Amino acid sequence: MYNILTLNKIAACGTDLFDKSKYNVGTEITEPKAVMVRSASMHEYALDSEKGLRAIARAGAGVNNIPVDKCSEKGIVVFNTPGANANGVKELVLAALFLSSRKVPAAIDWCRTLKGKGDEVPALVEKGKGDFGGPEIKGKKLGVIGLGAIGALVANAAADLGMDVYGCDPFLSVDGALTLSRKLHYVKTPREIFENCDYISLHAPSTAETKKMVNAESIACMKKNVRILNFARADLVDDDAVIAALAGGGMACYVTDFPTDALIGVDGVIAIPHLGASTPESEDNCAIMAALQLIDFLENGNIKNSVNLPDLSMAMTGDAKICVIHRNVEGVFAQITKVIADAKANIENMESKSKKDYAYTVLDVKGYERGLAGKIEEIETVISVRAIRSS
Repeated sequence: MYNILTLNKIAACGTDLFDKSKYNVGTEITEPKAVMVRSASMHEYALDSEKGLRAIARAGAGVNNIPVDKCSEKGIVVFNTPGANANGVKELVLAALFLSSRKVPAAIDWCRTLKGKGDEVPALVEKGKGDFGGPEIKGKKLGVIGLGAIGALVANAAADLGMDVYGCDPFLSVDGALTLSRKLHYVKTPREIFENCDYISLHAPSTAETKKMVNAESIACMKKNVRILNFARADLVDDDAVIAALAGGGMACYVTDFPTDALIGVDGVIAIPHLGASTPESEDNCAIMAALQLIDFLENGNIKNSVNLPDLSMAMTGDAKICVIHRNVEGVFAQITKVIADAKANIENMESKSKKDYAYTVLDVKGYERGLAGKIEEIETVISVRAIRSS
C-alpha cells in the first residue's frame, strides 16, 4: 500500500483517482510515500526519506512553500502542475486590463458614497463620472514578460482583443513558441517591453535575475501612463518604487494579486487577494494532474513536471525497473551498470537525464535479484534507489 498525505484540502476529483486497493489517502497519514500540498508551508516539515517519502506534488505552479533544495538532497521528487490553473489566471489578468484602464474599482467605491442621495443620484453620477474615464485597450501595446502556460494564453487573448502584443521569454521552447499567436512581436529583452508598451503583464518565475525587475530604474524607462499587472510573483516588483512612481505621475496603475501592507490603500493600486487560481476548475485541474503524476511515478517510476529532476518516461519489458536518483557527476552511470553486470543481470533498456546538480537514471533489467538495489545505493554519489518489479 502507498500512503499519501494531504496537507491541504485537495479536490476529490484528484484524490478519487487513487485506487483504494493500493493507496491510503488522507490528512492523518503517517510515514507517507508521497505528499499532496497546495499552499501549506513544508519548510518545517520533517522530510523523512528514510521512512519512505519519495515525492511531493504541489497542486499549483509555484513551489515557494516547499524546500526544494532539501528535497533534492534527500532524493525526494518535487512535482508541480504547470498549466492546470492557467486559464483561471488568464481570465483574471484580462479583467485586470479593463479594471486598470477604466478606473472601475475607484468608480465603484465613489458610487457607494452616493447612497442616500435619493433623486439627486442620476445628476450626481453624470457630474462625477468624468473623474473615472480611461482608455480602451484596443490598439494599445501590451508587453508580456514570460511566455509559459499563463503568459502565452494572456498574449493570445490580448491579440484577439485587438491589442498590439509584445512578448519576451529567454527560455521559450519550440513547443511553447508554436502555441503563440502569429500577431505577437517577440523581443529579446524586457527593456524593449519597458520602453514601448502601454501595459505590462508579468508572468516570469522568481529567480535571482527576475526579483525586483520592476524597480526605479526600469520604471524610468517606461511610458508615464504605463499600467503594470503582476499575477506571477510578489517579489518581481519593488513596491516602494511603484508607490513612488504612482505618486509622482510615472505610472497610471499597478494591479497585483499579492497585496502588502504598503500597497493597500495607495491611489492607483488595485490589490486583489491572490485570486488568480481561485476557481473550482483550476483546483480540479491541479488536483487531477498532481494525482496522475504521483501515480505514474510511484507505480512506474516515470517523472513528468518535476521542478528538481528531469522528465523521464520508460516502459518496462524486463523483470524490474531500477530507478536511481544521483548527483550529476562523471562516472556514476558506469558504476551503476557495473554493479548490475556483476550481479549477472541484463540491462534491456536504459535512460539517464540530468537537471542541474542532479540526475535520474532508469534501467529496465532482466534477471533482477533481491538486494541489487541496495548494492547500487552503496555508490557514494547515489542518493536513492527504487526497484519496481513487474507484476
